[in-house]
This record gives sequence, structure tokens and C-alpha cells, in this order.
Amino acid sequence: MNQIKIRLSAMMFLQFFVWGSWFVTLGTFLGNNLGATGSQIGMAFSTQSWGAIIAPFVIGLIADRYFNAERILGLLHLLGALLMYQMYVSVDFTAFYPYVLAYMITYMPTLALVNSIAFRQMENPSEEFSKIRVWGTIGWIAAGLVISYLFSWDAPDAISSGLLKNTFIMSAGFSLLLGVFSFTLPATPPGIAKGEKLLLKDILGLDALRLLKDRNFAVFFFSSVLICIPLAFYYQNANPFLSEMGVANPTGKMTIGQVSEVGFMLLLPIFLSRYGIKKTLLFGMLAWVLRYLMFAFGNNEELVVMLLLGIALHGICYDFFFVSGQIYTDSKAGDKFKSSAQGMITLATYGVGMLVGFWVAGQITDFYVLEGGHDWSGIWVVPAGFALLVFFAFMLTFKNEDIKYQQ
Repeated sequence: MNQIKIRLSAMMFLQFFVWGSWFVTLGTFLGNNLGATGSQIGMAFSTQSWGAIIAPFVIGLIADRYFNAERILGLLHLLGALLMYQMYVSVDFTAFYPYVLAYMITYMPTLALVNSIAFRQMENPSEEFSKIRVWGTIGWIAAGLVISYLFSWDAPDAISSGLLKNTFIMSAGFSLLLGVFSFTLPATPPGIAKGEKLLLKDILGLDALRLLKDRNFAVFFFSSVLICIPLAFYYQNANPFLSEMGVANPTGKMTIGQVSEVGFMLLLPIFLSRYGIKKTLLFGMLAWVLRYLMFAFGNNEELVVMLLLGIALHGICYDFFFVSGQIYTDSKAGDKFKSSAQGMITLATYGVGMLVGFWVAGQITDFYVLEGGHDWSGIWVVPAGFALLVFFAFMLTFKNEDIKYQQ
């Protein structure tokens, strides 16, 4: 691995360590330490979606046009460190919410930026990207292991003592580190010449919308929106679910999913080559159905293996749909609009789809509240059924194609 790839791998590691340091345990923290309802927890998680909706406009206006992507990345993470500290010192949901909203508006554009920086350094992204992106997964794993096994912040007595708030100060420290490190990354200048005529659609970052004229990409785009509705249930409810079920070290156990993700990330180029983009995406969707059914009918006693297998399916769930989708999107975009295209798919997945999904998850969670807990079987059956509908709709409307890169 050459020096540039090492630096890109470190960028991915820090990017997802920062996110994994606090996001996994957010629902547990809010419910147990700030007394938030299911709907309020949904509001907090939906800030990710508002950030994702704003992201393509920020990226289209700035990264594709005026400033180097690595410099914008650095500034956003420095600001994020300050906002994360404010979340750490907040004492109730009313004080907490404005800071998490501001933080996610700052953080979500960085997902498109790190992809853009990485893709710009590659000759064959379909072969090279997964080997760089896998370090982001390793960063997420490291964060979960630190929380559960080094500090035990998610142990029942630690949760009741409020120690989960330390996840925010840890994230702030690593965000500060990544902000400084970003200025050492390979220069990634704007892809559009300064003298090129600036139109309203350019200012709004809507260049990549032209990709929707391609019927196949349009099917993929709208399927991405829909599959993120059940995805939101996992992000919002998985950690509180495992904690409530009595699973020891729930945050650490959830890293089984990221370990699986590492393995399937490395297998992704083989699947894309052998089975094509359509079957790879379908494998990912079907895995969401199976995972939620395992959560619905497993328990922390004789069927605990079902919970662990459901977590382990994360590798297929995430890599085969979302990472392969990033590669597919990059192949469809012309060289000038790669950042805008990545920003647009971020809008589709982490933005619109999950905004709806977090709202639905909050409503469903409140509906199935029981005395002293929740009816988790009822909660998990809902996203399983929805994911199955999206699977069949995509299977019938998307035509397989080879990934080819446009200039």
C-alpha cells in the first residue's frame, strides 16, 4: 500500500470512528439519561437526515466549484468537535437537540467529501475503493469496542450513572484530530473550471440530477430512498433493543456487524464481477428482511444466536447495497460532477429516506410501548415487511448492467 492509500485509509478510519463513537448509543443515552420519548429520539436521529438533505447543496456549491475538498473536510470536522462538546455538556433534550442538529448538518457533507477525495486518487474505483473504505468500518468497530470493553460505558450501572455522555467527548477529541489531519490529505481541487458559466442549477448543486434521466439509475435512486426507511429502525432501535433484552456489552456485540462488514467489503469486488450490480443490490435488500425477522423472533436466552446472526448480517446489508451503490453512482457520474453525484446519493439514502424512516420508527416504537419496556417483535416485523416489498419492486424494475466509467 503506497503512502497516498495509507493516508486515505487513515482518513476513513477517523471519519467513521468519530461517527461510531456516539451514534450507536445515542438512543440508549437519550432514553435513559435525558428521559426522551420514542418520538424525541426519532427527532434526534432525523437530524442526520436534515444534514444529508443539505449536504448535496453544500458540496455542489463549494467542493465541486471553489475550494479543495480536503480543506472543507478539515474545517467541518474542527467545527464538529466544538458542537460535539456542547452535546456533552447538555443536561436535557431541549438543550441537546439544537447542537445535534447543527452537528449533523456539519458532519453529513463530510461523507460525500471523503468519498470524493478517495475516488479522485483512484484509476479503478470498483477494484480499489472497497480496500480503502474498509478502514472506515474498522474505525466504527474500534469505537464500539472502546465503549463496551475498555470503558464499559454501556453497562447497566454505567448507563444509570450517566457515563454514556462520555461518548460525546471522545468523539469531539477524534473529530479535532481528523480536522487537523485533513489538511495533510492529497489535494482535491474543484472539478469545474473557475471560468465556466455559473447557472442557478449549479449554485444549488443540482448538476447530478441529470443522472435521473437514466431509467435504471432512477430506479436505483428511488429504491435507495425506500430501503432507508427500514434502515432507520436499525440505527434508532438496535442498541436500546439489545440493552432492554439484557444482552451484555450491547455496543461491543454490535461490532459483530462491522466485522462482518469488513469481510464482505473485501468480497464486494468479486460479487460485482461475478453477479453484477443488480444481484449484488438484491442480496443487500434481502439481508435486511432476514435480519429484522431474526430480531423479531430471537431472544437473550435459547434463541440469542438469532440476535447475533441478525447483527452479523450487517455486512451484507450495508456493503451490498450502500457501498456498491456508491460505486454504481460514481460510475454513472461524469468526471466534473462526482462530488455532486455522491452528495445526491447521500441525500437519497441518509437524507429523505431515513428522515421518513426515523419518524416512522419513532411512531412505531411509541405504539408498542409496554409497561417496563417494548413489544420488540411487533416493532421489528414492520421494517421486515417493508424491506420485502422494496426487494420485489426493485427486482422487477431494475435491469442489470455492467459498471462502466464516464469521463
